[in-house]
Amino acid sequence: MDFFSQLNTTINNIVWGAPMIIVIIGVGIYVLIRTRFIQFAKFGLMCSETMGKLFKKEKKAEGDVSPFKALSVAMGGTVGVGNIAGVATAIALGGPGAIFWMWISGLLGMGTKFAEVVLSVHYRKREKGGPMVGGPMVYIKEGMGKNWTFLAVIFAMFGSLAALGIGNMVQANSVADGLLPYGIPRLYSGLFLIIAVGLVTIGGIKRIANVAIVTVPFMTIIYILGALFIIVTQIGRIPEAFSLIFRHAFTPIAATGGFAGAAMRHAIRYGIARGIFSNEAGLGSAPIAHATAITDHPARQGLWGIFEVFVDTIIVCSATALAIIITGAWTSGKSGAPLTMHAFQLIFGTRMGFSLVVLSMVLTAYDTILAWCFYGETCAAYLFKRGARTVYRFIWLPFTMIGALGKLDVIWSVADTLNGLMAIPNLIAIVVLMGVVTTRTKEFLSRKINRA
Repeated sequence: MDFFSQLNTTINNIVWGAPMIIVIIGVGIYVLIRTRFIQFAKFGLMCSETMGKLFKKEKKAEGDVSPFKALSVAMGGTVGVGNIAGVATAIALGGPGAIFWMWISGLLGMGTKFAEVVLSVHYRKREKGGPMVGGPMVYIKEGMGKNWTFLAVIFAMFGSLAALGIGNMVQANSVADGLLPYGIPRLYSGLFLIIAVGLVTIGGIKRIANVAIVTVPFMTIIYILGALFIIVTQIGRIPEAFSLIFRHAFTPIAATGGFAGAAMRHAIRYGIARGIFSNEAGLGSAPIAHATAITDHPARQGLWGIFEVFVDTIIVCSATALAIIITGAWTSGKSGAPLTMHAFQLIFGTRMGFSLVVLSMVLTAYDTILAWCFYGETCAAYLFKRGARTVYRFIWLPFTMIGALGKLDVIWSVADTLNGLMAIPNLIAIVVLMGVVTTRTKEFLSRKINRA
């Protein structure tokens, strides 16, 4: 067991280490250039096609759920622990300067997510008797040809296994941990989750989307309002916070209080890594949800992909970061979720600050379990075809209980590795198929111009 654990640690250090981060950022820059800086040049169009059309009835087109519902499912799997605990860890290990590099990963990730979603919708297919299916395994096989099918299989295999760990057991464990201080035993938390998850996942993507469209915006708004209250009450410290972020993005920061200090390389490494972990741009998971959207053009849904990363990293992660920095909590020596809780407690008081963060974590963990169940079952259905979705949903629930009851250090580490390994075939596909992305994007933008 020790050998297996050490082997996984070695692989994990490679998967989430500097080489992979460089590759993901490199692909982000490549997409940025090939799409002519679409996330910046067409930011206004993105806003009008997303926020501007939230309440408009979608046109007749292929798909299963509305674009906003597809986004809600994707954000359910994206906005979560990374926004609350991940950002805090980046600051604890890399200092305030890590946030600058987190922003860089988010800005580039907006383009990467756009490319993923365009490919996912372009190559999607209707599963016999099931939902629209897209994602890396589909666009690898359909776009790159049968000789590359092994890459699609690798992605689907890693995806179906990683979902059980990082998308299920780890999330259930977070819920159980969060509810323990309120006197709720782990067994009861597990039973509640099995019922709450089972009643939704059995209905497939449409029921998951109907729940996500309520819980995801609610959770996001509650958390952001809490962070904004902290920012407003400490508004005089905003200039100092931004000064710390920009100055120490390029210079080391000395130890202060409980903070141990950090070199510039730590700011870069942890800022970029935690940004990627939060928005999942390049990993290939969220495009599986976006592929179910009712849309008349891949690039139109791609704009929702840009919006997803913008909200996740530029808004939610930034809210967490500013709350931690302006309250001075970053010098406490704490890390992860306890650091974010500490920042909220300094302003809201011990109980209310704790409760706000725990409520956000519980809701986001529940959303993540729902979203990743769909991701995992879709990967399983690709591998095993008929009946795989039903079997996977039944397997999913016992793993939820195991997660709620157990300590998951090894499971978290293995699932984290599998999650990272998903990125390799996906990044290869994005680079190889960028011609499709640029062609469909030009086509869409030309149509928009001609209609104007």
